[in-house]
Amino acid sequence: MPIVGIAIIGVALFFDFMNGFNDSSSIVATMISSRAMSARKALALSAVANFCGPFLFGVAVATTIGHDVVDPRAITVAVIFAALLAAIIWNLATWYLGIPSSSSHALVGGLIGAVSIDFGLAMIQMRGLLKIIIALFISPILGLVIGYLLMRLVLFLARGASPRINWFFKRSQVITSLALALSHGTNDAQKTMGIIAMTLVTVGYSSEFSVPWWVIALSAGAISLGTALGGWRIIRTLGGKFYKIRPVHGFAAQVASALIIFGAAFLGGPVSTTQVVSSAILGVGSAERVSRVRWNVAGNILVAWVLTIPASALLAALLYLLVCSILQS
Repeated sequence: MPIVGIAIIGVALFFDFMNGFNDSSSIVATMISSRAMSARKALALSAVANFCGPFLFGVAVATTIGHDVVDPRAITVAVIFAALLAAIIWNLATWYLGIPSSSSHALVGGLIGAVSIDFGLAMIQMRGLLKIIIALFISPILGLVIGYLLMRLVLFLARGASPRINWFFKRSQVITSLALALSHGTNDAQKTMGIIAMTLVTVGYSSEFSVPWWVIALSAGAISLGTALGGWRIIRTLGGKFYKIRPVHGFAAQVASALIIFGAAFLGGPVSTTQVVSSAILGVGSAERVSRVRWNVAGNILVAWVLTIPASALLAALLYLLVCSILQS
């Protein structure tokens, strides 16, 4: 394989690592904040499940990212480099600020920006892009609604229960967080798989788009390592800045999030785990009392949600010009 192909794979795996590092917060925040499990155990459990997820549930999302967003004729080494670098920079910036953001939004925006600056919007495959946009923008709304409805159902079923029911919700979070971590590994690691598979075709290593087993293993390992190390800034945001999370909140939010993310993965729709979990936490909290939620914190997340694609697209366009000048020198 050419050196440039190895370099792109390395950058893609770093993006995957940052994806796990950022999104570990969304998987474990409620479990840690409700004291269902210690931080170290929660991150270790999530890391193992993230590694297993990509091997268990197919590669539909990888195909969407790597094959359906832009015309294969517009995929070049410079495009892939610029898109990945833009997504990584955006992830680092939002992590530093402690704002949960979407690696999926950033990667899609990066691809659009890098392709558009040289090849034009005609090379964007609108059908695939529409599929992605629907998944990315509808999933947080579903998280809010399903989180609200599920919490109302739980409260109804648990009415009159003694405080000992908190033991059930704490222990149940081991299962729900395992399901959430599996869904995260299934959905999010596939984005890196799609980029690497795209790279293999671009550099001539593969004759057609496919995801080899070693790409699955590398992507699963990178996202698992990022999850194990954990993004503590965002864990603090999701775990306590919305409202004081109790075991019942963690249980309901994790169930709602896992259902949405698994469904999207099977349908090939890349979604943001962070955005889904954030909105599910909001829905769960508002089911008890709307005023208990600190909506100003949610507003910061909403701003990042709206800005991520255009900001990463602009950043990728600028980086594309820089990468082209470096490759040509």
